[in-house]
Amino acid sequence: MSERIEGWKRQREPFWRAHHEAWKRSDLNQREYCAAFGLPLRAFGNWRAQFKAEPPPLAPKLLYRRGGLNPTLSPSLNPTLNPGAYPTSPLLVAPAREGHRRRFSDAERQRIIAEIYAAGASLSAIARRYEIDRRLLRRWRQEAAAVAFVAVEICDVQTPAGERAP
Repeated sequence: MSERIEGWKRQREPFWRAHHEAWKRSDLNQREYCAAFGLPLRAFGNWRAQFKAEPPPLAPKLLYRRGGLNPTLSPSLNPTLNPGAYPTSPLLVAPAREGHRRRFSDAERQRIIAEIYAAGASLSAIARRYEIDRRLLRRWRQEAAAVAFVAVEICDVQTPAGERAP
């Protein structure tokens, strides 16, 4: 027994962290894993408790700019430097009240969808003009182009060869 203790070398955190990660990926329980790799079960359990007590890593946060666009990187898109970048037209649809969604009538939806199909129209430009998300415009366009069933009447009319049926 004393030979085993003398032969065992104390390991530091990176060693145990690597074994802990390997154990989590394996399908073995703690006892089986320690027996397979010749690790002391008690030491493995102690390190596992330490790793379990650590707070989980923070999720990466999205960074937003407070001052808008960087003028040196995108001067053509910055409305403060280039006032003609965005058209200043009167509001085509009433803005949403604070905390409320806007409701579009079927006539307004049809008018906006008709603008999408106009020659040279950009979906993104129309979305910006009406302050609508592009995904919403795509959904409206798909709903408008939904398959419709048409009544068809099949009748037996014989036509002479070379002539077309009316």
